[in-house]
Amino acid sequence: MATNLRIGFIGAGNMAQAMAKGFLSAGIATPKNIIASSPVQDQYLLDKISELGCETTYNNIDAVNFADVVVLSVKPNIIPKVLQDVSSSVCPKKPLITSVAIGVSTEEMERKLKPGVRVVRILPNTPALVNLGASVFARGINATIQDAELTTRLLKSVGECDEVPEPFLDAVSGLSGAGPAYMYLVIEALADGGVKMGLPRPLSIKLAAQTNATAKMVLSTGKPPGQLKDEVCSPGGCTIEGVAALENGGLRASLINAVTNATEKSNFISRHIK
Repeated sequence: MATNLRIGFIGAGNMAQAMAKGFLSAGIATPKNIIASSPVQDQYLLDKISELGCETTYNNIDAVNFADVVVLSVKPNIIPKVLQDVSSSVCPKKPLITSVAIGVSTEEMERKLKPGVRVVRILPNTPALVNLGASVFARGINATIQDAELTTRLLKSVGECDEVPEPFLDAVSGLSGAGPAYMYLVIEALADGGVKMGLPRPLSIKLAAQTNATAKMVLSTGKPPGQLKDEVCSPGGCTIEGVAALENGGLRASLINAVTNATEKSNFISRHIK
């Protein structure tokens, strides 16, 4: 059953669209209770939100005044200006301010808003577009248990969700935030391997992508990935030959370095957003 919760997006890009679709499909809000704001030059993004039946505006304050929950879904360097623009319309009681921007701390957001305003940082990832998001969130000093429960409900409508300490968020950005891009590279490379061995590309891509869904095995069985890998590698078989090739190519080290570098970039952003 849909609730009367009013949600305002500031920014109408892919993440806002994904979350809006998830909220609607989960019955958390009705189209008339969702609004998105964006500059006039981003009308094409607002059109996507409009296709869902939601309201749109060019004025960020319209979204703030409308909403019980505001989702800041703009780039990190834009967050300070947005907060400055809307701060006079934000009060401690309403709305709850959430942000998907990497590197912008709850403390930094709170400094730009009135004392007592409730702030939550949320980190969904792009598979939220298909309700398979891996999301976390961290509360600011004024956010309540009720705010955490509401945030969990919202994010679970587009995938999985956990509350974490805020210092974890840079590493989460490097792992699950950036992780879909790593997995797309893996799928593409596996598909290229299939094509090299004679498979038609559409079939090869389909098989590679579906094979990547073995991640569900880790979540559903609770077994460590290494154990599941060992169960597939028969002695002297073809799978262990493939695994050996990946080890020789440094796959593990490359993925570890990818998470490390992306985490460090998120930390760099957090130190330079003012």
